Amino acid sequence: MLVTFSSSTSGQLMMFAPTARQMLEIIGKECAAKGVIMSDQLPEAIDRLRAAVAAARSAAASPPARSKDDEGDDENKEETPVGLGQRAYPLIELFEWTRREEGFVLWEAAKDF
Repeated sequence: MLVTFSSSTSGQLMMFAPTARQMLEIIGKECAAKGVIMSDQLPEAIDRLRAAVAAARSAAASPPARSKDDEGDDENKEETPVGLGQRAYPLIELFEWTRREEGFVLWEAAKDF
């Protein structure tokens, strides 16, 4: 299921429901089918998302130790997963643009998620 975030001043952003849920939980919103983030709530939402991204980056900064068996085995290397920062960045940007224009952000999904 897709969740659409619509800014009153800039544009739209679509996310899959699990990612949208993660973002909304970080900023303290319920994952209802429809919701709003008012202009006075945007600065705190931006701060919370940035803090969560910083925490995720610091947790990922220390990579797991590799064994000798792992060295030189390029075929078995896993791809780096998409991190919270990469997922949150577009939403943070949407929030920033909207905050500058003193607007609001609505989200909408087919049902509660």
